[in-house]
Amino acid sequence: MFEMLSLKGGLSNVEGIYTQGVSAGFKPNNQPDIAFIRSDTLCEIESIFTTNKFCAAPIKHYKKYPKNFKTNFILINSKNANALTGPRGIEDIEKILGVLRKKYKEIQNPIMSSTGVIGYRLDTDKIINSFDKFDMNAKDSNSAARAIMTTDSFEKEIAFKVILKSGKSFNIAAIAKGAGMINPALATMLCFIVTDANVPRKDMKELLSNAALNSFNAISVDGDTSTNDTVMLLANSKSGVYEKEAFKIVLEKVMLHLSMQILKDGEGANKIVAFEVKGAKSKEEAKIASKALSNSLLVKTALFGEDPNWGRIASTIGASGVECSEESLTIKYDDITVYSKEKPQLDSKTEEQAYKVMKKNSYKIICDLGIGEYSFTSYGCDLSYEYVKINADYRT
Repeated sequence: MFEMLSLKGGLSNVEGIYTQGVSAGFKPNNQPDIAFIRSDTLCEIESIFTTNKFCAAPIKHYKKYPKNFKTNFILINSKNANALTGPRGIEDIEKILGVLRKKYKEIQNPIMSSTGVIGYRLDTDKIINSFDKFDMNAKDSNSAARAIMTTDSFEKEIAFKVILKSGKSFNIAAIAKGAGMINPALATMLCFIVTDANVPRKDMKELLSNAALNSFNAISVDGDTSTNDTVMLLANSKSGVYEKEAFKIVLEKVMLHLSMQILKDGEGANKIVAFEVKGAKSKEEAKIASKALSNSLLVKTALFGEDPNWGRIASTIGASGVECSEESLTIKYDDITVYSKEKPQLDSKTEEQAYKVMKKNSYKIICDLGIGEYSFTSYGCDLSYEYVKINADYRT
């Protein structure tokens, strides 16, 4: 149907997209902490934001733009979330973006995005002074990916060239950040996806929402939902090429890859585990039970301890409120059955086999409720001593 080629260089592969990360002085040792993404033509844009009631000032500012507006510039800062800062948080954004528009006349409807500590106003002077370092024709995706990191241990970027059956092609690329406050309602995560595909505005919301369902909205590091969670899709249409099914598949691949990178980077995480719940009465009940497992602290600590204690799995499903029965429940770690009606107790051989599964860096826990025909898979990681240490010292 189409060919997909992996590309190095992240956002820089997309025609008409320029990007860079610079230091404003928020991070030590001249590390980049301010990034921009610029398109040389206006982009259609669609976004998904946090479900946290205390959404941050950048999200409130974005929502002030008229419906179906277009943009050609995103400014991103790390170290400060600009959340719970009241009307002044929005005023600070307007001041920053106002200076930006005066300095660079080509910028239209700029967007600001932030990540970092909650409850502090932005240092507007530092951010504005950093504009002098911008090279508006830079194609440095890696520095931008590093600039948006907070507790991340590595940058997250991906890019593909998509060659259709006709021989025509388009590119799609993305950068993301996230390691903690990750919960299946988006996370302390930012993701910026850009493409030169000619994606119609009418398709963007559907494609982005559906792709998020089984990627960013299906992961959990610690069960907390941040104030700043943002996923943005920008399309400048410069390739003139689009095929909905191909774009759908590639967008899902991009977002799933980045969500797994966030899980892999979960603060102090050592393991990525898929929680597949099947045989549920409805899709919604499968999702509820699966996400309960990926969020459970007791399950996460069992993953860290490599303890094949299926009791925590069963207990979490039972507490989730979905229809279930011990008579029909089956639990597997990969292909090892650790619980069924016929075999409710772990014998030494099965426990040893399950323990070997849990020693792996990634595996699947499959829970068949035996009630209906619906399924859902969410993703989680273990919870380690390092997670506590990182978050105990976050502001310092």
